[in-house]
Amino acid sequence: MNLYGPRDNFDLETSHVIPALIRKCAMAKEAGQATMTLWGDGSPSREFLYVEDAAAGILLAAEQYDGRLPVNLGTGEEVSIRNLATMIAAEVGYAGDIQWDTTKPNGQPRRCLNVDRAKQLFGFQARHDLRSGLQKTVNWFQSNRQSIREVHL
Repeated sequence: MNLYGPRDNFDLETSHVIPALIRKCAMAKEAGQATMTLWGDGSPSREFLYVEDAAAGILLAAEQYDGRLPVNLGTGEEVSIRNLATMIAAEVGYAGDIQWDTTKPNGQPRRCLNVDRAKQLFGFQARHDLRSGLQKTVNWFQSNRQSIREVHL
């Protein structure tokens, strides 16, 4: 599962995909770039969980689940990196073209969880779909741009 949301790490060298794409799109928009280049071909797919949903799921599991089986928290919905980049660009307001540098790695082809147990065993279901979570995250980023968190290794 890939978590995302407000107060994430937006450092371009150490962040995960959503905060990195938000920052890249914002920078490309501000610079008036006609094109923005991203790694790979955009075909890998990922599942993302908004941080507030993750916290709610952990609390719900702590309160209502006492079993031995591992349980995945997630949305059960996957999106290609290509479609994710398009969604984030639109949310940020970047209207340029996205080009893909296929000389760079794609990463693992697919990451999606089976979240049936969480729903069956303690009633967890994410409240935020990807679009609404992205809206909240982009709004937070834009409002807090001067004090964004960067984690350098």
